[in-house]
Amino acid sequence: MNNFAYRTSKYALRALSGLSKTQIRIHGKENIPPKGAIIYAINHFTRIETLFIPYHINRITGKPIWSLADYNLFRGGLGEYLDKVGAVSTKDPNRDLLIVKSLLIGEASWVIFPEGRMVKNKKIYERKGRKRGEFIISSPDGRRPPHTGTATLALRTAFYRERLRRMINVSPREAERLIHLFQIEDVGPILDIETYIVPVNLTYYPIRAKENLLSRLAEKYVDNLSERMLEEIMIEGTMLLSGVDVDMRFGEPIRVRQYIKNPRIQKDINDASPINFDDPISSKRMMRVSAQKIMERYMSRIYTMTTVNHDHIFATLLKYLPDNQIDEQDLRRRGYLVAILKPGKEEELYRHHGLDKNQINLLTDDRYQKYRNFYSLAVEKKIIIENERAVQKDSDFTDQTAFHQVRINNPVSVIANEIEPISFYQEALMTIARYPKIRIKHLVVNHLMEKAMFDFQRDYAKFAIPGESKDEKVGMPIFLKGKSMETGVLLIHGYMAAPMEVSGLAEYLSHIGYRVYAPRLKGHGTSPNDLATRNYMEWVESVEEGYALLSNNCKKVVVGGFSTGAGLALDLCSRVTDLSGVFAISPPLKLQDFSARFVPAVNLWNWLMDRVSFETAKKEFVINNPENPHINYTRNPVSGILELARLMDSIEGKLAGITIPALVVQSNRDPVVNPDGSRRIFQLLGSEEKEYLVVNLKRHGIILGPGCERVYRAVGDFLERIRSVTDSQGEGWTAPQGS
Repeated sequence: MNNFAYRTSKYALRALSGLSKTQIRIHGKENIPPKGAIIYAINHFTRIETLFIPYHINRITGKPIWSLADYNLFRGGLGEYLDKVGAVSTKDPNRDLLIVKSLLIGEASWVIFPEGRMVKNKKIYERKGRKRGEFIISSPDGRRPPHTGTATLALRTAFYRERLRRMINVSPREAERLIHLFQIEDVGPILDIETYIVPVNLTYYPIRAKENLLSRLAEKYVDNLSERMLEEIMIEGTMLLSGVDVDMRFGEPIRVRQYIKNPRIQKDINDASPINFDDPISSKRMMRVSAQKIMERYMSRIYTMTTVNHDHIFATLLKYLPDNQIDEQDLRRRGYLVAILKPGKEEELYRHHGLDKNQINLLTDDRYQKYRNFYSLAVEKKIIIENERAVQKDSDFTDQTAFHQVRINNPVSVIANEIEPISFYQEALMTIARYPKIRIKHLVVNHLMEKAMFDFQRDYAKFAIPGESKDEKVGMPIFLKGKSMETGVLLIHGYMAAPMEVSGLAEYLSHIGYRVYAPRLKGHGTSPNDLATRNYMEWVESVEEGYALLSNNCKKVVVGGFSTGAGLALDLCSRVTDLSGVFAISPPLKLQDFSARFVPAVNLWNWLMDRVSFETAKKEFVINNPENPHINYTRNPVSGILELARLMDSIEGKLAGITIPALVVQSNRDPVVNPDGSRRIFQLLGSEEKEYLVVNLKRHGIILGPGCERVYRAVGDFLERIRSVTDSQGEGWTAPQGS
């Protein structure tokens, strides 16, 4: 290897990494032994791994990393470059001796792809029963088990290291011969080094192939460009230029020394007779048995370390759905249940960072496009077929395309194949895919109800302040079952309040027949210290969880709220399309409280105090004098006011897109919310069927206290009009006189 070329290549790859949009996340670095002879056994999906993986492992360890590469790459200038930077051809006649020698003397660690070639279809596992299977790799040449070469090389390294250590005392002449054979300059430091195989998994997300700058250049300037080469450029060019997440995960190292303790192997290690590198030995069969055991161990570890992502979930669910007719909402519900699935204590599951977030968007607006991106891919590749009558799954889901075209023609099959070795997860996906639709709905509702209660109890235990926090019942989510499951009402409380704030209205609506759910917004019902840690998107998610609970429990959902809750209700309507109506009571587009204008200045002051480490000078809370001190906080976090402002700023531009029936209620003497703001909300709403009601009350909290019954009746009448329109199949909307 040319050391100068190796160092130079690092700089070139670093520059290329800077140009690429690929995001590489590295996990399990602590599993890399600090010293020893190490072979990294890695799954193989793209050609660029031959260059990029040694580069990244070198950055982690600071040690030279050489690789075993496909002989087809050793042509022309690329072959010369690979040869200089430590890549060895799979057909090099001195390959094994070079690898063992470099591992013995600590010259380099090695990257080896034990599958033997790129596995483009990721079909490496065959199930034999419901939980057991074996590794069988598909390739253009047929099906075969993975190679044991990685294990064999590690065993030979451990064998010769142990043999050399013993021959120094037993047969110095044989020891000298081995020293000469492996070109060892200093024997002492290498005798007690262990040999390890470190399994490594690479997971790419998303896997997409499309025309890109590199493929267009190749088609224009490369003569006789093969379909195989074009496919590889399309896949890898898309990854490099469009961006892909790569999770590189290091597993626990396999200590090879324990596999040479067999008496037959020990006999050969202790034999003082000369043994050349390729001489047959009596323990050869036992070495093969040991290599097979090691191979099964690292292959299992490699594939069970796959980083599961949304594409895996939806592709596998689609594969196992017993009915070819697709209900998109049902598929999203199933995807949600799998996305939140937690493995048992005995099981290990590695999740893409996108699955660490709240997954409720899968049941609402899919704002991160996790479902929509997969669905579009499945439609494009005709795995899902849309027509006027139905959306259907292709009955022949399995891959029948040519091996070298599968990543282009059927990436959905490739994605589903990748997580087949994670047996317990396959079982869970298969089970959820086969549940009837009604059970899926019940599971979603039960989970969301349990989650709401758990989240509240956890947050209350963590943040409640004796003497300041209210009783737990104030912050407890409210779920009231009315006479009918036809219409559910999602009722959202205001800023610094709790579900109890809307309990009177909830009970009124339940009494007249509606099912009502009042969720707790994150940071509320506990203490101001909790609210100070939250952002408004967490409030949005609290509302979405409430909507998902009701929409899976009722045929129709109407959403409404008070004050900040009204703003959150309008926000939900702007993103979720199947709501039947919305009511906004005292929506806060404009605040009367003059002090709110000074919040940005206070926030800047706090930032400056952080910079100069003067914590005691910060002003994190302002005093609040609430109308309902038995419910509301008496301290208002400055950060919370800023989040409230961000929420309000995000709403105004969305109002024109809201076209469902709407009711806005406002007190004309509200000391907190400027009536001009609620009137502007009414004017900007895109709804044709809308009304604006003014009540003459001198307070903000018009859903509590004297006169609140007028507001309750207005909301009840609004809901009845929505129900009557639905019952008469949309014959018209009649607003009340004087609205």
